[in-house]
Amino acid sequence: MAQEVSITFNQNDLIIDNNQTDYEAYYHDYEAGLESVVEPQPESIRGLPASDILTPSDRYQELFEAVQTSRIFTDSKTFADCAPKIEPERILYRYFMQREREDFNLLAFVLENFDLPKVHDSRYVSDPNKSMGEHIDALWPVLTRKPEKHSEFSSLLPLPQPYVVPGGRFGETYYWDSYFSMLGFAASGRTDLLKNMADNFAWMIDTYGHIPNGNRTYYLSRSQPPVFAMMVELFEKDGVHEAQRYLKHLKREYEFWMDGEASLTPNEAYRHVVMLSDGSVLNRYWDDRDTPRDESWIEDVETARNSSRPSNEVYRDLRAGAASGWDFSSRWLSEPGRLESIQTTSIVPVDLNAFLYKLETTIARLSASKNDHATAELFQQKAVRRREILDRYLWDAEAGLYRDYNWRDREKGAFSAASVTPLFVGMASLDQATHTAAAIRSHLLAPGGVLSTVEETGEQWDKPNGWAPMQWMAIKGLNNYGEELLAKEIATRWLQIVGATYHRHHKMVEKYNVAGRAPVLAGGGEYPLQDGFGWTNGVTRRLLEMYPDAAPKR
Repeated sequence: MAQEVSITFNQNDLIIDNNQTDYEAYYHDYEAGLESVVEPQPESIRGLPASDILTPSDRYQELFEAVQTSRIFTDSKTFADCAPKIEPERILYRYFMQREREDFNLLAFVLENFDLPKVHDSRYVSDPNKSMGEHIDALWPVLTRKPEKHSEFSSLLPLPQPYVVPGGRFGETYYWDSYFSMLGFAASGRTDLLKNMADNFAWMIDTYGHIPNGNRTYYLSRSQPPVFAMMVELFEKDGVHEAQRYLKHLKREYEFWMDGEASLTPNEAYRHVVMLSDGSVLNRYWDDRDTPRDESWIEDVETARNSSRPSNEVYRDLRAGAASGWDFSSRWLSEPGRLESIQTTSIVPVDLNAFLYKLETTIARLSASKNDHATAELFQQKAVRRREILDRYLWDAEAGLYRDYNWRDREKGAFSAASVTPLFVGMASLDQATHTAAAIRSHLLAPGGVLSTVEETGEQWDKPNGWAPMQWMAIKGLNNYGEELLAKEIATRWLQIVGATYHRHHKMVEKYNVAGRAPVLAGGGEYPLQDGFGWTNGVTRRLLEMYPDAAPKR
């Protein structure tokens, strides 16, 4: 019987009794300047375990819940990204003293005590006379943030080097997004940004033991698809020959993803590792917390309310879905169209395990280049073993395609664009690649590129939407196996739909409706369509370099 060996983020030491009388007694001399609880300052965060760093929901508790429940901001992320103007304890003291007043106004209180998130690109106006490539090159400085003294107690985590954000509501850097942006840095000649971004991610591994979903306190409990090995590879191919210096970081990232492997028995799971019935080990997405996400708090509460399952299970699966980067998709749902049926932690995903295969082979290759042949052999064996297990559990030989695997129900999931990832990392056989290419052409190829799935559910990672990362991995993966014609067809279709949208709206956006030929803006998901946009810029800029004859005309 499948068993979950679970862990839950323990907040017991962080909770202050919010009974008003006790709170008032605790702080009755606060204004007189007596010492209060000392919380981590931004400059001292580096020495703390990730589990000891407070998120906004930890820090503001009842105030945070009141703000999110009242919907005074249309986007739950807004308050999570606010920076307090004074110490959080003082704000909470004010809140508990004022909230029962008849004239209390929650929005006015928040605006008095917090600074709203900055909108950095509000003054940027695109030049319609620029080509799409010129537009992208001009956007990198707009999307770059420089290290600066952050507001005390902000959810934003400081980074040592300049970093690029996606744009729109996303004012921080994101892990797997950044790899696809970095493709564009190379094409734009911005090797400085390549190095800055890699150094920032290496610093986060040193500091927190892993690369968080993004540089916010509320992202520390999870990571995202492990693509640091691919980032390192960019250095080898684009003139910055420093890949070996990141070997220790790659090893530590691997330890994070494999934590708990040695203690499992068949049909058990712990954090990111799952031991299948035959003793084989693969990985899943996971988040160490099982509470509503700070950045989507009210949405998660409402989703859990519609489920018959315990709320903490729903929250964990929503968080794990966010860790996957596919937030959200029918891939994770037991009932397509019902987000409350999410079961991410039950799924062994094809893309995650392909990325970890790439991490294993990269560690092996870089170790060999440093004459550490024992480590090289060990990780090469790990990679071979993972490929064998994927072939056994995730390759559907009858249908000729890769599919996710539900380790609890012991059955395969639906076909999706994630199936291109084994081709992208080079772990598929030639026969598997040929069949995968045929499946992509038959099921996922659309007028604007590759669909994420064939299910139309209203979730943003389902039909009719297409995303830059999946286009790139499909194009690169198909080229790896001699499927150049299909790769170029996907690239041409993607460049045409992105170009048509750019020429009509003068902007790059987060995702595209690729199901039709006309540039219809994409929808679905938890928030409005975002423009900017990091990974679209990066993939498109690299494809313009690879396929100059496919560049869209006005």
